[in-house]
Amino acid sequence: MNLFTDIRTLVLSCLDAMVAEGLLPRGLSTASVTVEPPRDAAHGDMATNAAMVLAKPAGLRPRDIAETLAARLVQDPRVSAAEVAGPGFLNLRLTDAVWQGVVGAALAQGKDFGRATLGQGQKVNVEFVSANPTGPMHVGHTRGAVVGDALASLLGFAGYDVTREYYINDGGAQVDVLARSAFERYREAHGLSPEIAEGLYPGDYLIPVGQALMDKFGDRFLDQPESAWLEIFRIYSTEAMMGMIRSDLAALGVEMDVYSSEKSLYGTGKIEAALNTLRDAGLIYEGVLEPPKGKKPEDWEPRQQTLFKSTEHGDDVDRPVMKSDGAWTYFAPDIAYHYDKVQRGFDLLIDIFGADHGGYVKRMKAAVSALSGGRVPLDVKLVQLVKLYKNGEPFKMSKRAGTFVTLRDVVDMVGADVTRFVMLTRKNDAPLDFDFDKVLEQSRDNPVWYVQYAHARVASVLRKAAVAGIDTTDGALAGADLSILSSPAELALIRKLADWPRRVEIAARAHEPHRIADYLSELAADLHGHWTRGNDDPSLRFVQDDRATMAAKIALARAVGVVISAGLAILGVTPVDEMR
Repeated sequence: MNLFTDIRTLVLSCLDAMVAEGLLPRGLSTASVTVEPPRDAAHGDMATNAAMVLAKPAGLRPRDIAETLAARLVQDPRVSAAEVAGPGFLNLRLTDAVWQGVVGAALAQGKDFGRATLGQGQKVNVEFVSANPTGPMHVGHTRGAVVGDALASLLGFAGYDVTREYYINDGGAQVDVLARSAFERYREAHGLSPEIAEGLYPGDYLIPVGQALMDKFGDRFLDQPESAWLEIFRIYSTEAMMGMIRSDLAALGVEMDVYSSEKSLYGTGKIEAALNTLRDAGLIYEGVLEPPKGKKPEDWEPRQQTLFKSTEHGDDVDRPVMKSDGAWTYFAPDIAYHYDKVQRGFDLLIDIFGADHGGYVKRMKAAVSALSGGRVPLDVKLVQLVKLYKNGEPFKMSKRAGTFVTLRDVVDMVGADVTRFVMLTRKNDAPLDFDFDKVLEQSRDNPVWYVQYAHARVASVLRKAAVAGIDTTDGALAGADLSILSSPAELALIRKLADWPRRVEIAARAHEPHRIADYLSELAADLHGHWTRGNDDPSLRFVQDDRATMAAKIALARAVGVVISAGLAILGVTPVDEMR
């Protein structure tokens, strides 16, 4: 049930009738007609811009359209008033019965209340994390993992067929560095002093890898040249790191559907096939790039390279795919990987990148556009940095990782639920401060505690109702006399519930899961505010002496709990029934 969609449908129906009667010209586009909550709740329950957006193409005054439309809308039993405001905005008031029906719908639909059909089963690939398999994930990866996982859940809730994917960057020079680092820990396992030269990975996490290599190979490679052990150690160490990464993701509650390997693209013809597709489209050529901005011509060595005409698909400059020595650039396997996604039949691709990949966005979008003939859009979400604080000071050190705070450090300190919610309290491209002391506070300044406390309060009144002999199953509560919920305070809380399906669609369209966290914080604040008002006005309390009255009010509380639970599920956070 999406009440805003229902009323928009009513508005469009009235507009169609006006066209049929010659009051509006034919051929008007109604795509921009919206029905939303008014900026000021005192103006009404909903507002539509229909008259404003149709006036110019219709050649009519917006107020004239609004007045005619208002007269038709009030004929619907759901609309109690339609008032024209300003130059032609139309504010609507709905009957109490409409709002009371939202409570019944939430209880009847349960966890599916607010579930949308926006996606219509379209296949979406959400690639996220994709950390280099060279060590444990750091706090930046943590935010990317949470954003990607919550976005995938949001899109699934909105009717898309979603695949979560991790791209293993195991084809570059960094995995050779990993192998050399593991070799030093292998030597250490034999009682030798490791030589952690500059450029190698210093973290303690490789100590057990070195021990495992010793257990497996003994002293076989101690005196051997690098050529004898590099490939073996690279494969073994990469698998060990991916095992660690999978374990870290599991601790955060993230489970991937697909793991794709960069290495599998090399020597298999996949890179060549992708570039041949671009070549056949006339988008590959041999050329010399202009000096980059800020580079003086005398400091620039022009080189003949194989280039992709990415400027024909929205990029700023063409991009090299093969170096002058015949080696692939970093961009070439990425093209092949995204070509593989296109060939797998996805209708939409979403990549979650770290903020340092901002310069990669246009070229990647250009590649996907060219490879799919413009059919498959690519949305790249950049995740900004997380600043950690503890005891009022920046928190930076992790002995296990060597130079950074790991995902597991954060989860071990505050738990997965707190970590996930806090990571979603800001838009992905805004910096985020993560204060270990603040996120464990029991106060309204702690957003996850505030939302969880609202759910726990709902659970507490359900327990009290059960003790009083009220049937608290959703089916029984949905059958309560909901017309009892008629006070302005109760109707205001129901209006917030009714906004849930609309907010889901907005968040899904924008690919912004933080909007769900925002909504939950608002709903929690409204529930807590209603609870506080009950301290002064006993008639607003959920627990009442009259059984019918109590059943209706408990139904409202439970409906709030249903929505909070559904929203937390999208964020990957477990609701609590009691606060400790």
